[in-house]
Amino acid sequence: MSIDFIFNHDIKKPGCGADLAILSTDEAEKARAYHKGFEEYQASPLVALPRLAEYLGIGKLFIKDESSRFNLNAFKVLGASYAIGRYLAEKLDRDISEISYDELRSEENRKKLGNITFTTATDGNHGRAVAWAARQLKQKAVVYMPKGSDPIRLKNIQALAAEAFITDLNYDDAVRLSEQKAQENGWVIVQDTAWSGYEDIPTWIMQGYATLAVEALEQMAQQGSKSPTHVFLQAGVGSFAGGVLGYLASSLGEKMPMVTIVEPEKANCIYKSARIGDGRPHKVSGDLDTLMAGLACGEPNTISWELLRDYATAYVSCPDYLAATGMRVLATPLKGDEVVISGESGAVTTGLLHLLMESESGNAADLRKQLNLNQDSIVLLVSTEGNTSPRAFRDAVWYGEYNDREEHRNKK
Repeated sequence: MSIDFIFNHDIKKPGCGADLAILSTDEAEKARAYHKGFEEYQASPLVALPRLAEYLGIGKLFIKDESSRFNLNAFKVLGASYAIGRYLAEKLDRDISEISYDELRSEENRKKLGNITFTTATDGNHGRAVAWAARQLKQKAVVYMPKGSDPIRLKNIQALAAEAFITDLNYDDAVRLSEQKAQENGWVIVQDTAWSGYEDIPTWIMQGYATLAVEALEQMAQQGSKSPTHVFLQAGVGSFAGGVLGYLASSLGEKMPMVTIVEPEKANCIYKSARIGDGRPHKVSGDLDTLMAGLACGEPNTISWELLRDYATAYVSCPDYLAATGMRVLATPLKGDEVVISGESGAVTTGLLHLLMESESGNAADLRKQLNLNQDSIVLLVSTEGNTSPRAFRDAVWYGEYNDREEHRNKK
């Protein structure tokens, strides 16, 4: 069992494909300025792993560790907080750049806004982010979770004063339930996927995610590194990947890195859309049963899909064992490297990079050659979550579940 991939032979130069205006430098800096207004804000660490880079045969390797973000153990709060902030600002006829977080939650503006309930569907991290942002801004949240969600993630959401429920639905049907409840009750749905008629909030969420890309480029420069030559980004619906890729394309132009989109093989809607190749997004269905719960999404965000279609270099469909491999590699580093505690969705890009650089033949070796990954490569990965599911972390890292069965690799 190995990977499947599509190499994008029709990749566009930045600005020659899908419009990048929503992820311009100005828009990304506006989002970051809003985030800086939170007392909890600080840039998440950019961890250099020189020993692992040397072992894998690449020049430099950086991991953007989102486990410390706003004390919520995942990056999702960047999108949820910015989208809710922009929604409230518009209700007050203000631009988000003209009103601070403190003003939004002031008693005066709270009275003008009245009681608002935000709702969403989530496997855990996004719902926790919506619940946190709603509470910070003195509003309410109702969260629906797909079947199989880890109960600890449910408890983490409920601890933030939100109503939260695990349903008997898959992720995409839970999204439809959230939308239905919003229409019935006059709630506001905060979802990081888009569909016809629902585009503003998903766009704001993507802009919020760009904050971590702004930070990463700054941190690489501060550590004496050039910009990355290769970036690997996880995709569920594609909002995170689209937000980061879009900003990199907008800010770096023709110097943008080669970007590889990474998905679980049981929820690979971006890969499937690229494989069909008609330029349109396509969904996958079923239970979407994967270890990578945060990526278990079957329907692409229609806004981010256009960015990923035009500017991504490759699309990879991964077995679950690569996520577990990545978790183990980061949690048990080579001597001299830092420990990075990464959850299953956060670590899959590390597992994939490990496979690419060690494989002697097969699809992984072919992709490595097409990406031209070598001793001169500067690779940026994002660990999008920490240990958000202790059960899954223990099973993978302590007890060795999801073993790497790959047969075609160099044994160093």
